[in-house]
Amino acid sequence: MLKIGLTGGVGSGKSTVSNILREQGIKIIDADLISREVLNIYPEIKEKIKAAFGEDFLDEEGNLERRQLGNYIFKQDERRKKLERIIMPYIKKEIDLRFEAYEKSGEYICVLDAPTLIEQDIYKHMHKNILVWVDRNTQIKRVMTRDDFTEKQVLDRIKSQMHLDEKKKHVDFIIDNSKDLLNTRKQINNIIAMIKKDEGH
Repeated sequence: MLKIGLTGGVGSGKSTVSNILREQGIKIIDADLISREVLNIYPEIKEKIKAAFGEDFLDEEGNLERRQLGNYIFKQDERRKKLERIIMPYIKKEIDLRFEAYEKSGEYICVLDAPTLIEQDIYKHMHKNILVWVDRNTQIKRVMTRDDFTEKQVLDRIKSQMHLDEKKKHVDFIIDNSKDLLNTRKQINNIIAMIKKDEGH
């Protein structure tokens, strides 16, 4: 089975690309979704977060206050890395399990949609990797509009990720998502056709 890594930055439009691939019948493993699901699959994660960051980020039912925790950890690199050390092993374990399940069910191509695909070295385990790229100004405007964030909150999140231009060095294909949707669709179709041809599908 072909394992394709899909990454981008906050506000680059990675989810849009994922949805287009999904429409084409390609199975998607969503690392962001897994990062929420593992909190219920592995309850010990919440205990580790509470021990590391205190009880302020859990509500009365013991659920994680994700936005509050996000605002807190994205202000300092060390806080973010501390959280990643807690949660990433569980996310990677679930990603592997889902790849295995799709392979067993006979899928011939599966895309992993992961914002930190490169930062966490997951891209090294993929057959091919795709980056969804936009310029910095577009990135900032999109996230401010989408999430009702201040410019500073957006920049905190952007700075916590590898620069999109740096990510270009680690991928096989780049989708320029700064134009219209039709243009993005054309790029996706061309890339998937090339991958299938390269891998003999």
